Amino acid sequence: MSRAKGTTAAFAIVTSLFFVWGFITSNNDPLIAALRAIFKLNYTEALLTQFAFFMGYGICSLPAAWVVNRLGSVRGIMVALGLMVASCLLILPATSLQAYWLVLVALFVMASGITGLQVAANPLAAALGTPERSHFRLTFAQAFNSLGVVLGVHLGANIMLDQSLFTEGEAHITDPVIRVAALGAVNHAFLIIAGLIALLMLTIWLSHRRIEEAAPTVAFGSGASVVAALSSPWALFGAVAIFLYVGAEVAISSVMINFLNQSSTLGLPLDEAGAYLANFYWGGALVGRFIGSALLTRIKAPTLLTLATVLAAALCLTVTLTNGPIAGYAALAVGLFNSIMFPTIFSITLERAGVAHSSTAGLLCVAIVGGALLPLLVGRIADAASLELSFVVPLIAYCVIAVFAASARRAKPVSAVSDATDQPVLSH
Repeated sequence: MSRAKGTTAAFAIVTSLFFVWGFITSNNDPLIAALRAIFKLNYTEALLTQFAFFMGYGICSLPAAWVVNRLGSVRGIMVALGLMVASCLLILPATSLQAYWLVLVALFVMASGITGLQVAANPLAAALGTPERSHFRLTFAQAFNSLGVVLGVHLGANIMLDQSLFTEGEAHITDPVIRVAALGAVNHAFLIIAGLIALLMLTIWLSHRRIEEAAPTVAFGSGASVVAALSSPWALFGAVAIFLYVGAEVAISSVMINFLNQSSTLGLPLDEAGAYLANFYWGGALVGRFIGSALLTRIKAPTLLTLATVLAAALCLTVTLTNGPIAGYAALAVGLFNSIMFPTIFSITLERAGVAHSSTAGLLCVAIVGGALLPLLVGRIADAASLELSFVVPLIAYCVIAVFAASARRAKPVSAVSDATDQPVLSH
């Protein structure tokens, strides 16, 4: 096989990782609606699922970068996938014991595994080809992440939010028999996910030599410091942008099903609201990433990011000032403009940080903890005031990201320092 074909095949395999973690992460959205009904939770309590999940990024990102530095990309990925299978199996005793706290523990373990995938796979996707097309590759790979999200939400909503388990107009399940059935549906969804991850583990292991040969420059050296990025102002600025973006995206998706279920918005049944979330919010992100990956071959990433953040902020402002279908469809449309944000923030930061990319990737993955903290703030505002007013949190987040994007337009990319192996790490 030629070097070009080998690189393309390796990129396709790495892209499958993006698909899988999108598929898994998106199941949190229907899971929140299901657990809120099963355990009689308010919005703040229900959003502890996102807190537990995304705290995994905050706590485990630097250790994950250390593991990837020592084991290499492929072995690090295998360890991460193994943790994810274990977390799915941990759901079994959680549903059997009807223990909400154990569900939260399982989600934390799941996020710990996904963190390892993020640390290893984002630099790999950016490196599998010419440096000048790294924005395109990372955004294209993220498009398949969005495809996984769309399919994952559909699966989760169809299984966990089945109309037979939820009485229209009632926020909580009161019948103990139905509660057991609803917990069994959660169990069923995560067993399917476990099987998908196990299949991916086999694929990655059979293809490990091809991946390592295609991207030797990101075979992380054992001397790379995972805290080196703390000395780079651009790495820190990028981390703030990732923190706010992930927090905003997760907060909106987390409340979307209940928001569309409100009679003052669209009044949709929970399962139908889940389909709207999948088709329009996450479907918009999917379409936007394919369009965005094409636009990034002609438009500079900071310019496109600036436009996307301004429009996302305008839509959030619309939600806070209106109600009914206008507010509902404005909230759903945010997904289209979220589409390019993560990959462009990530690659813009890698270009400008000036330190080893493994270290920068570790710091950026720590910043994904924004998905734990901002949704809790949104939940508190929703409980104290309204879901419409809670959109002020993502509104502010998008405004700050717009400042990051505008600043990046004026800052030139720099070369990353080498790892201890003296091999260059994806310089631009």
